[in-house]
Amino acid sequence: MGKGDVRTRRGKINRGTYGVSRPKKEKEKEKKGKAATDARGRGS
Repeated sequence: MGKGDVRTRRGKINRGTYGVSRPKKEKEKEKKGKAATDARGRGS
């Protein structure tokens, strides 16, 4: 379990791949973007 283990986060970073242990942030950015606009709307 380390850089050579593809199932761990560190192994995925080492290989440059994504998966369950290292999800891509594209989906999170969309959610955060919507949440941020909602938060701004409430704050105004």
